Amino acid sequence: MQEEIDRLHVEIDRLRADVAALGARAAKADDYVEICNLQAAYGYYVDKGRWDDAAALFTADGTLELAGRGVYVGRERVRAYLHHLPPYGHGVLYNHMQLQPVIHIDTEGRTAKGRWRSFMMVGRLGAEARWGEATYENAYKVENGKWRIALLHGYMNIYTDYEQGWHKGGVKLLRSIEGLAPDRPPTMAYEAYPDPLIAPYHYEEV
Repeated sequence: MQEEIDRLHVEIDRLRADVAALGARAAKADDYVEICNLQAAYGYYVDKGRWDDAAALFTADGTLELAGRGVYVGRERVRAYLHHLPPYGHGVLYNHMQLQPVIHIDTEGRTAKGRWRSFMMVGRLGAEARWGEATYENAYKVENGKWRIALLHGYMNIYTDYEQGWHKGGVKLLRSIEGLAPDRPPTMAYEAYPDPLIAPYHYEEV
């Protein structure tokens, strides 16, 4: 009889461990979906010039760094940067598709890091049309119960004129925003295509 009781205790302990492991996996899966939706929402808001909505996706101390223009620190500075971008309207195309996520989550620490590619179609009717592609290396954390962007760093790999094509070279990157100096200098000096660029990885292997 005692042997049967001991066996049942062992089985119960195993089942409890299995349930705990499944719960942890489910929590990480939920976090993954939330982070993917968060990053996709950023892309959609930027596409349509919804600068305040995009800024609201950042933590209060979040940072933004794009195309080597320096680092903007804090949600309000991110908002100010975004409001200096061209307004969305008739004849404006500003697509920023968020693709190929590689995300690593610290569920207990409520932090995560993610690598993305952004494919861009940018232009104005009768003026210019450009292709762009960038690598994002981002950090996320939970703030007030929600996943938010703690760091967004976009490394511009290529920015080229649509009509000329990339075989003719790239458009010179804009290294500053008129009337809005960054809070910190760029974290990395680089040039986009035709110069080769590999954005630093936040991971060594998957």
